[in-house]
Formats: sequence, C-alpha cells, structure tokens
Amino acid sequence: MKHLPLSALLFALAACASQPAAAPAGPEPETAAGQPEPVAVQEGDPNKWLEDVYDPKALEWVDEQNARTFKALTETTLFTELDKEATAILTSKDRIPEPELIGDEVYNFWQDAAHVRGVWRRSDAASFNAGTPAWETVLDVDALSEAEGENWVYEGARCYGAPSDRCMVELSRGGTDSSVFREFSLKNKAFVEGGFVVPEAKSNVSWLDQDTLLVGTDWGEGALTQAGYARDIRAWHRGEPLSAATSVFEGDVEDTQVSPVLYRTDTENFAFLIRARQDWNRTDLYRIEGGNAVLMDVPEKSSPQGVVGQDLVLTLEQDWDDEGFTFRSGDIVAVPLGGGAARLVFRPLSNEAVTHVALTKTGILLSLLEDVKGRLVMLRPGEEGWTAHSLPVPDNGTVKIVAASNSKSDAYVTYESFTQPNTLYRLESGTTLQEVTRLPALYDASDVKVEQRWATSADGTKIPYFLVGKADVLARGNAPAIEYGYGGFLIPILPVYYEDPGRPQHGALAGRMWISRGGVLAIANLRGGGEYGPRWHDAALHENRQKAFDDYYAVAEDMIASGVTSSDKLGALGRSNGGLLLGVALTQRPDLYHALDIGVPLFDMLDFTELGAGASWVGEYGDPRVPAERAYIEKYSPYQNLDPAADYPEVLIYTSTQDDRVHPGHARKAAARLEAYGKPVLYYENKEGGHGGTANQDQLAFRTALEYAYFIRRLMPDLSEEGEAGAAREN
Repeated sequence: MKHLPLSALLFALAACASQPAAAPAGPEPETAAGQPEPVAVQEGDPNKWLEDVYDPKALEWVDEQNARTFKALTETTLFTELDKEATAILTSKDRIPEPELIGDEVYNFWQDAAHVRGVWRRSDAASFNAGTPAWETVLDVDALSEAEGENWVYEGARCYGAPSDRCMVELSRGGTDSSVFREFSLKNKAFVEGGFVVPEAKSNVSWLDQDTLLVGTDWGEGALTQAGYARDIRAWHRGEPLSAATSVFEGDVEDTQVSPVLYRTDTENFAFLIRARQDWNRTDLYRIEGGNAVLMDVPEKSSPQGVVGQDLVLTLEQDWDDEGFTFRSGDIVAVPLGGGAARLVFRPLSNEAVTHVALTKTGILLSLLEDVKGRLVMLRPGEEGWTAHSLPVPDNGTVKIVAASNSKSDAYVTYESFTQPNTLYRLESGTTLQEVTRLPALYDASDVKVEQRWATSADGTKIPYFLVGKADVLARGNAPAIEYGYGGFLIPILPVYYEDPGRPQHGALAGRMWISRGGVLAIANLRGGGEYGPRWHDAALHENRQKAFDDYYAVAEDMIASGVTSSDKLGALGRSNGGLLLGVALTQRPDLYHALDIGVPLFDMLDFTELGAGASWVGEYGDPRVPAERAYIEKYSPYQNLDPAADYPEVLIYTSTQDDRVHPGHARKAAARLEAYGKPVLYYENKEGGHGGTANQDQLAFRTALEYAYFIRRLMPDLSEEGEAGAAREN
C-alpha cells in the first residue's frame, strides 16, 4: 500500500498527487517580508450562483464557455493531430497490464479503444509471468453500463481472499467520489443475488470476516462529518438488511472521517478503524476486538501499513518517544499488538523517503526515494532485528511496488523514467528480479536528455527539479518550456513515463506531444510534497504555505537565469492542489509565466471549507473560519487576490461538473471573475468524470489535446498558426 497519510489518499485518489498575449506586468508590490500585499476581500460574491452545480443558468454559462474555448483551441489540424497522439498513447494495447494479486491468479483492469469503460480480467500466474497472459474477462463495465442504463466507472474491488471468492466491487456514476458497492463472486463472474449492496454515497467499506462487512456510509440526517464523509462505522452481517447493522464506533461531526481496514495473516484477521480528526494530522487508531473499538497508544501522525506476526507496522510522520527510545519522523516501526515496546524496523537517511510499503510472506518490501530517484529495499526479520537488503534497479527513475501479498513471497514492481518505458518485474522469493514485460517506446526519446538541477528558494532551501528536452534544444536554450508542480499532501512528484490515469506531464504524453515539437518540460519537487518524507511536507503547512509557492517561483527563475527559457516562453501546469499553486502564481507572479493551465483547482480559499470535501483539508491549509488562520490564508487565496488592475496572461482553467471532491465552483468563479475584470481566460468543464475530470480514455485524450493546443498557442505561436492555416485550407 502507498505510504501516504489518510488526507493524501482522500485528496489524490484517482489516488492521487494544469490570442496575442497581454504584456506581462512587473512584480506586485511587496511587504517588508517579501510577499505580495493581498487585494482587499470584496463584500459579497457576485459569482456565488455558480456554486449551484446543476442550476440551469450555471450550466448554460458552462456551455457558453466551452463553446468559446473549443472555437479557440479545437478548430485546427494541430488539435486533430494532438488528439490522435493522445488517443494512441492512452488506448495503446501495448501498455503494461498492471497486476493485482487475488488468490493464485493475477487480475488487471484494462481500458482501450474497444473497452472505453474497461474490463476487469484475470490470468493464471504462470502465463502472466511468461509475458503471455491468458486473459479471462471477469467483469465488462461497458456491457454492464449498457445493460443497466448507467454510466458506470469502475473504482476498484475489495476482496476478502481465500477461502472466500467474494469481493465488494465499487462503481461510481460518471467518476464521482460517491459510489455504490456491490458484492461480486469471482468464481461465478457475477454479482451475488441477494448479496451485500451499499447504496450510492461517499462510503468506506471493509470486510470483517467473510460474512460481515464494516460499513461507513450516509446513514441519514446528521450521519456525516462536516467534510461529507462517514463517521459511524457499523457491522453488517450477511442475511440482514443494511438498516440492521450495529454501530461499532461513531466519531464526531467535526472529524474528517472514520475508515475501517482489515489486515489478514495466514492465521488471523486484524480489523482497525482510522479516525481522522478535524485536523487530519491527528488520527486515532482503534483495534476492533470482540465487537468493540479499542484506542491504541500510537502517535497521532502515523499510518498503519499491515500486520506481521503479532506486530502492527506503522510509518511515522512525527517524532515519537516510546519507553525511552526516540523514533524519528519517517521511521518504520513495529508495535506489538499484545503490548510492549515498539521496535525500529527501518530509518531512512536524510536524503531518503519511503514512498511505498508492502508486506510479503518473506519480509517488508520498500520503495524509496534517494534525492527523488527510486530504490528498492527488502527488509527481513532476524534475531538482531530487521536488516535491509538493496535490490538492483536502474538508476535515475521511479520504482513502484504494484502488487504484493502477505501470503506470498513474490511481488511485482515497475521501473520507469521520463525516457525509459515502464518495465514490469517479478520479485521472486523476495530476492531476485525477473523481467516480465516492458512497454514499447511510445515516442522517440533517442535524442532526449534528462537533467536534475537545483534551484534556491527565497529562504535559501535547495529545491530539486528535473529538466527534460531534446539535447540540442537544451543546449541552444531559450526554448518554450512548461513547469509542472504540486507541493502538497506528502505526495512526491516523480519521473514517470506512463501512469494510469495519464497526465500531460508524464514522459510519454509530454514526449510525444510537447518535447518532440521542441518544448522543454520541468518537474519541480516542491516542499509540501513527500520527496524527502514528512519533514519536506511539514515545511509548507498552514502559515508556511508560501514556501511551496516560493519554491515554484525559484525553479522558474533558475530556468530563466540559466537560459533554458524566458518568461515569454514559460508555461505553468498544475491540477487540484497544484491548481491552487497556479492560481497563486497567477496573482503573485504573472511576470514569470506566459501560459497557465489550471486544472480542477482550489481557488476560493476563504470559502473552501464550505465547498465539496474542503473541510477535510484544514490540516494542510489551515481553517479560514478561524481568524488567526484566515489572516495568512487570505494573503494568498487566488480568488480574492485577483486584481482588476493587473496584467495577466491568458489562462486555461478546467474542471468537471461532477467533481465532488474539489467543488467546480472554484474553477467557475475564477473564470467568471477574470472575465468580469476583462482578462483573457479560456474555460472548459467536462460534464462527468469526478475529480479526475474525465470518465474514460476518450475524454482524457480530448482534454490532454486541449491542454497542449493551449500551450502551443501561447508558447509556440508559429506551430499554432500553421495548424490554424491547415484547418482553413481544409475548410
């Protein structure tokens, strides 16, 4: 499982984790502390009506904005080429089928041109390991959607495992965070008649045993937290109606949510509840014993990873003193469930961070970052404690643990980089890596160079970033460039070739659609992320959020100062929390960027707790309802700091009508205010897709093409004009 705190998983599921130009303005006035003065917050909000997601007037506004954006960006031969390129990559049958281990078989969820919504399928392990999987369809989501008249999006399955063949399959309508859970038989490849069904809601579901579920859902009025998530976890026994489920634990309305989780070993089940407080940096961990939830004595900032023997394995996001020993933030520890002192399992070095933890039959498998470059380590228990064994993987890339089971000694891992396609390895008996398959090249990277550089932020901190471009383009300099950043929720931004769902900054898409056309891509590793573990994340929390923004500007300034690009050729890309980053960049440093692609963003930070799931993120940003915290949030909140007198470059803002995580009102109001101020803005809102912004690969290809068409329009005007001329000739 990923080494992410609950908040990061909530925020980044998916997780996880962006015309002729106006002349750029000079830097905004600065305070003595070196930060921009906020524009006074207006009384009332004339764009409040756009927060009513399905109001006909608001949807009419969306349609008008979409039509204008499509006219500006899609009516060219260039856009047609970009759409074909994105579609070819996103629906390629050559992509690596990412495995999931269930019982003795390998499962995979797959989407392509013939399976737009996707198929859940399985293969025997022998043929899969030989690189020639014998796929058998288990669930066809396209066929299911057609038969039931629904736009189902497959969100995963939670399987109990042997001796049961039962899974709870999660389906959402159009990709929202609200979903339906339905019991499914792997043996019969069908939903179980009369089986468990949890109706549509933002639910948390886990098995307790093969005939009992732990369910957190919307039980009725007052049953949800202020963030809109479950707080009452109930045990639901087979054969009973859901209404008969009995409460195991009930949190407070002020909490973020309560989530159940089950860890199984060969001999025992271990059920826990994770209670995320209002500030998700504080979580309570309960063990369910005899139907009761018993609070465990573990740090509030820690994340459970599984059970080994009778020990609970935790990753720490804070220092912890336990019986005379001081554990450090970032450590992995083993806590005896029967009582006794915790023991150190692994301590990363100062330039390392643990990104994934997986329990296998022979030990604990870790993927690490060492100065943002991947490593793989196997931990094994012994009489003297745990020992670490490094496993050989290529340098300068990303290593991911994609499948593991604590009942098996084998696991699957992948390696990739910006230029090297994904390679899937089988880790045999925890000792030997054997290649299973590799992704063919999705673009020609033979002349592409990758460099890691370091910028100096405003407070002197060194910020790493990657540059990717053709060698001759980097050598020549002053190239069109895009800077991607995120900087939040302990999520590291890594050198990725292709990942599902695809993102514009991934190596394959960026390589084919941007770098091959002479562009440069920069990936900034900002504080607030997880590139150096919890300390890197904690450095940009609450009143220190400005540090993440300053890090982003520092990378841009370093690129300009070193001659890689110039401000009139530099674009910015970010989504979600990264969309907030770009909104702040727009208002604080419009002089740095000539194009900003702002996706599913937070924008109105003075009202974010009242929109979507915003109340669950006060641990990251602070709470605007608290005067002292509002004071530092309003200094950077993009919506309030938009200035009618400033010169802004044209921006592209996109969202999804059905985004029930980051409310579409943020993006809508940002575009409306920019338009009211007479500023150039393009806006796109997909009618489905949830926080991912798209419900299938066709929609994702279209939006990716839209984003690169926008960047080419702004940063490669000669290419853009050629595309427009071609479209004119065709017409």
